[in-house]
Amino acid sequence: MNSALSPNTQAILLLTAPLIAGKGKDIAELLTPGEYKRLARHLRDLQRQPADFLSPESAELLSACTSVIDEMRLRRLLDRGFLLSQVVEHWQTRAIWVVSRADAEYPRRLKTRLREDAPAVIYGCGNRSLLDTGGLAVVGSRHVDESILDYTMDIGRLCAQSGRTLVSGGAKGIDQASMRGALEAWGKAIGILADSLERTAMNREHRNLLLDGRLVLISPYDPNAGFNIGNAMQRNKLIYALADAALVVNADLNKGGTWAGAVEQLDKLRLVPVFTRSTGELGYGLDALVEKGALAWPNPEDTKGFDAIFAVKAPSSMEGQMDIFGSYSLITSKLNKV
Repeated sequence: MNSALSPNTQAILLLTAPLIAGKGKDIAELLTPGEYKRLARHLRDLQRQPADFLSPESAELLSACTSVIDEMRLRRLLDRGFLLSQVVEHWQTRAIWVVSRADAEYPRRLKTRLREDAPAVIYGCGNRSLLDTGGLAVVGSRHVDESILDYTMDIGRLCAQSGRTLVSGGAKGIDQASMRGALEAWGKAIGILADSLERTAMNREHRNLLLDGRLVLISPYDPNAGFNIGNAMQRNKLIYALADAALVVNADLNKGGTWAGAVEQLDKLRLVPVFTRSTGELGYGLDALVEKGALAWPNPEDTKGFDAIFAVKAPSSMEGQMDIFGSYSLITSKLNKV
C-alpha cells in the first residue's frame, strides 16, 4: 500500500473507487455511496474503522460485516492493493491528493454540514485550505448570452475585491465565468467538478493558479471519470455546503442541475441563503425559485454592500423564513443608502 495515504483512506478507496489510471470502466461490484454509508455505520457500532480491514486479523471483522455487505465481495475489493498502488503513483505525478472522511484533513464544512452524506472520498488538486474559507457560490446554466456572462464575471470580480472565495462547479457558462472573474481580479476560487478532474487540473490555464494557491479543484468522483448527469446533480450539494451564500444567475424551470440543486437547497438542506439574479430578463426558472423562498440579489456595487449579503442567515424553518426576510429587508434598506 502507499504510505502517502492514511490506512483508512486506502481501505475506503479499495471499497468504493474504480481506481482508473487513465481511461477505463467502473467495477460493477464497488460499494455504492448508500452501501458504504451502511457499512461505515456498522463499523462505528462495532467500534472499528475502515483501516481494520487491512490488518492481518481482518477475518473476524469481515465475518462481522456479512449482515451488511457480502463477505466475498468485500474480500475481492480489498484484494486490489497492487492496482491501488499503481493509481496512487499516477495521481501523485499529477499533484492530485486524496482525503477520506476519516482523515483530519477532510473539509470540515462538508463533514459538519452534510454528515453521513458527505462523500467518503474527495480527490483534489491545489490549495486545500481554501475549502474551509466559505464564500459565495455562483451557479447557473451552461448556455447563456454574453451579457449574462459579463454580469457573472463582474460578480466574481466583486467577490475577489471583497476578499471572499468564489465557489462554483467549473462547468461551461455561468460557473466558469464567475470563477474567471474572481481569478482575473487576483481572488481565490473553489471548483467542485462532476467529471474530468485530472484533465482540468492539467490544463495550462489552471496550472499556475493551482500552484499559486489561489485555486483548488475537487471532485467526489475518480479523477478520470467522464460526465454523468447523476454525478453532476449530486455534486451540487457540495457547492452549497462549501459556501456562506449562493447566487443562482440562471436556471431552467423544472430541469437541469442548477434547478435541482437550488430546489434541494431551498426545500431540504437549507445550508445557506439562496439569492437569484434580479436584473435583466429573468425567466420562469428564477421566478419559481423566488416563490420557493429564494431572495432577489440586491446588486451590491462595492465591497461594503457585498459584505452585507453575508449577514443573511439560511432559514431552517418557517420561523427561519420570517427571520431571513426580516434580515434581508434590513440589509436591502442599508444597501439603498450606500
